[in-house]
Parts: sequence; C-alpha cells; structure tokens
Amino acid sequence: MTSAARSYLDHNATSPVRPEVAMAVARALELPGNPSSIHAEGRAARHALQTARAQLAALLGASLERVTFTSGGTEAANAVLSGALRKEGLPAPARLMISATEHPCVAAGHRFAPEAVEVLPVDAAGLLRLDALAARLDACRDEAVLISVHAANNETGVVQPLAEIVRMARAHGRALVHSDAVQAVGKIPLDFSALGLDALTLSGHKFAAPKGVGALVLAEGVSLETAFLRGGGQEARLRCGTENLSGIVGMGAAAAIAQAALESEAVRLADLRDGLEARLRALAPDAVVFGEGVPRLPNTLSFAVPGLPASTALIALDLAGLAVSSGSACASGKVARSPVLAAMGVSPALAAGALRVSFGWNSRADDLSRFVAGFERVVSSLYERRGQAA
Repeated sequence: MTSAARSYLDHNATSPVRPEVAMAVARALELPGNPSSIHAEGRAARHALQTARAQLAALLGASLERVTFTSGGTEAANAVLSGALRKEGLPAPARLMISATEHPCVAAGHRFAPEAVEVLPVDAAGLLRLDALAARLDACRDEAVLISVHAANNETGVVQPLAEIVRMARAHGRALVHSDAVQAVGKIPLDFSALGLDALTLSGHKFAAPKGVGALVLAEGVSLETAFLRGGGQEARLRCGTENLSGIVGMGAAAAIAQAALESEAVRLADLRDGLEARLRALAPDAVVFGEGVPRLPNTLSFAVPGLPASTALIALDLAGLAVSSGSACASGKVARSPVLAAMGVSPALAAGALRVSFGWNSRADDLSRFVAGFERVVSSLYERRGQAA
C-alpha cells in the first residue's frame, strides 16, 4: 500500500523505486568522477559501474562482460532489431519473425523491410503457436532468421516457452533468438545462459530500479556489427556516451534485491494474484481472465467483465484510491483496443473492458481488500443497470 489513501497496483507499468535502491542512487550521485577517468575519483565511479554490471549479470545468469547498459528496454530492443545482430559463422539475418503479441518496441522498433517481417500467431491463451513457428522455419530453411519473442507479456502476464523456441531455432541452424524480457526480469527465474538465448533486453524500472536505465545482454559469439550510439567508446564501444551512473547503480541494487528474494516473492505475489482472482469471480461470475490456464507472471491479473468499459472502471477505481491500468502504459495514456487481446481472438466488446492489476514489492493484503471493495461498487452498479434494463 503506497499511502493511507491510495493503493498502487500498476507495477507492470512501472514499479516504484525501493527505499534501498533510492539510497544506492543517492550514494552514486555523490561520486564526483567519470567512470572513464583514470584518477581515484574515476576509478571509484568505475568500480560502482562494474559492481552494478556484476549484480545484473548474476540475476540473469549471464557473463558481466556481455552486459551493455542502455537507457531502457526500447533502446536495447531497437539495437538488436536494427539489422546489425551477428553470430560467428552465420550470415546476417535476412528475415524477422515476431509473435503477434510483442510490445511496440519490437513490433514497431525494428528496421527490417516490411516484406521481410513475419508476424506469428498466438493461441487463445496468448502463447506463441509453435506449430506456426516450425512451419515458417521449415519454409525458410535456406535463410538466416532472427526470432524475437518476449519472455512474458506486459498486458496478460503470459509467459512464453523460450526454451522450446530456442531449441527450434538451433534445429533450423541459421536462426538467432532475441527476447524482450522487460516484464519477466526480477519476477520469474531467467537464466540467459541455460536458455541459450542470443540476445536479451530489459528495463530497470519494471523491477523497482529508476526509470531511464536498461540493458542488452549478448551471448558469446554474438555481436552488433555497428554501435547503436557512437562517440567516446564507452560500453565496449556499443553504446557510447558517459554512463548514467546513478541509474545503473540503482538497477544493480534492485537486481541484487530481486535475486535474493526471487522465489519467495514469486510465491507471495502469486498468493495475492490468486486471492484477487477468486474474490473477483465471486463478485463477477461472468468475468473473463485472460491467459487463464497457462503460465503467467505471479504478479499479474488481466480480466474483463462483459458490459463494463475499462474507461468507466478506471475512473471509478482511481477516485476510490486505486491505481490500475487497462493494459500497456505505452499508448500516451489512452484507453484503446489492445492488439494483444485482438491477436488472442478476444472480441472487441470484451477487450474494451480489459483491466490489469499488477502487484509488486510494496503490495500487501490491504491493497487486495481495497481493490475488492472499490471494484465491488463498480460491478454492483453494472449489475443494477442490467437488472433495470431487463
């Protein structure tokens, strides 16, 4: 609970900075040196930078030398999908395959020609249809391919089968796999090396780090042919410019906290999510839960009640002191039909009522109860109008 008056339940949009992370950021702001300087102050700044790199690498099961800091997930994904990704011994990818439920940083952030992009379908639960991927890989047997599939969906929380996708790419022999892991990092275990991914991108503010900092992780033997920011040579000459030291230190601290409590926190958040889902069904038996029955992020519940517009519910809940969303926070604050739900075959009328509750590190049982109380008033009003119209 964020205060005595409000409950913040929109952690998938951004997770508030933890107090411990804020303290780490404050300490980093007191470091006067540039990490590229060779004097004592510069070396201290460099040490803080590398400590954060090691903390993030440990959370991801990656080599710290393969972690490049960025301004966030969008910049990192755009770099991977720029056409510059290369793997030793393989030709440059000529074709991009993405799922139909990708975030706009992937769906609109690539630089492949339209005719070289294939959008692969998902099933009704939001999972990538592996049969469709297999068919397209077979059809493109002689082409080098880049597959980009998110680790978990930002709207529904549905977790994609990355290990199987990587296995299929390796069987193809000329396919690389990138995953936008923005929503998954810090919420579920992600072992970059064990999964066998070629590239992974993330954003710190989704796991209680400051906004405006993220990272790109590349496997051994995988590189970017051209730097995505050119200049003084920072970040192994891939992302030049003086590093956002305070933000990076904050992300490192958040990564260390997330790693230490990953399993227990997932259980706690899943209990909140499942408890809310059960109470929601008691209030609104006709509610539809998106992604039901498949692996989902432990903190995310996406649903709709037929006949209840999201715009109406959001205003009422906000007035009741509840911060939730209708889905992605990347649409200029507008409530619009979700391409994710459309790809899942959800009707426009039902999709127009989609709401997303996403718990996080400062969520408690009181927040759940407050949401139920506020939503009960919204649903009661809906059912009352239905009764009058009958």
